[in-house]
Amino acid sequence: MLAPDDRRGAAMSVLKPPSGPTIPLNKLAPEAALRRLELTIVRRLEGFLHGDHLGLLPGPGSDTNDARIYQPGQDDVRKMDWAVTARTTVPHVRDTMADRELEVWALLDATPSMNWGTDGITKRDLGIAAIATIGFLSQRMGDRFGGMILLPDKVKRFPARSGRTALYGLLRKLLTEPIVPDHASGELELADGIEQLTRTERRRGMRVVVSDFLTPGDSELDPNVPPPWERSLRRLAVRNQVLAVEVVDRHEIEFPDVGEMLIRDPETDFSRYVNTSDEGARRRMDAATTAQRERIKIALRRSGAGHIQLRTDRDWVADIARFVLNYRRVASFLHQPPQGVSK
Repeated sequence: MLAPDDRRGAAMSVLKPPSGPTIPLNKLAPEAALRRLELTIVRRLEGFLHGDHLGLLPGPGSDTNDARIYQPGQDDVRKMDWAVTARTTVPHVRDTMADRELEVWALLDATPSMNWGTDGITKRDLGIAAIATIGFLSQRMGDRFGGMILLPDKVKRFPARSGRTALYGLLRKLLTEPIVPDHASGELELADGIEQLTRTERRRGMRVVVSDFLTPGDSELDPNVPPPWERSLRRLAVRNQVLAVEVVDRHEIEFPDVGEMLIRDPETDFSRYVNTSDEGARRRMDAATTAQRERIKIALRRSGAGHIQLRTDRDWVADIARFVLNYRRVASFLHQPPQGVSK
């Protein structure tokens, strides 16, 4: 929650489209509150997981390095690089290197539906705050942290780097990314962003997907019908440990009584006047929203991803801290690789 003086940005996001961040960089995630927390990595990455990192113990790793000439009696013939050997006509082996760091990547959904918030912060900036919190938890152990922004027409990528300075640089870029206006041209959806994250980042590690998980034009409420992004998330979770951060606003869940108002979708041409003073209408809207969020929750569980829901009217640091404290106990069950999806 923000102080009353800091609520003007989010209040303006209700009256007109936001033009900038609703939270300053220095208030994204208080590091003092995170010093005793640790984000547990439990999935077996690249075959083995030594402690909390890839290749923490001395010895050969699984990541390929440069090729060199084969030394008879010293090198393992199973490491023979036949492609280089054929090109040079001289036997070569491929060295491996032990990677002592984990690579964490975060995908931020910055489509127009994320530009809304009524309690001091927009959903987009709440997602950045979640990325900041997870980034601070990972950078203390020397892990590399990279980011991607999903826009309606493209996906921006920021390389993974280690260190506190690099993390602050990434957060600054996320905050200063121009706000996407309503009805912006482009056909990319959340599934496309997840697919690109899967294709471009081949090294296994932890993946954080931050979104409201709403698909334009999707009015399905049956939890047995998978959302359009579920298969992509299942494929991502086969090779990585995935944490899904769902960001919502209070008035998306609890429909307010504010009289007659115009409701419009920022990503489609849907618009309709609704009398919010009608108790029956509010009850039906709340029931539909509950069913919608339950469908998202079930789909994330089927995908084999960890799930945390953050709200703009709550203290996100406390919510993430509470989640992380319970994460070690339940993470091994949450991140069972999903069945029925090929690598």
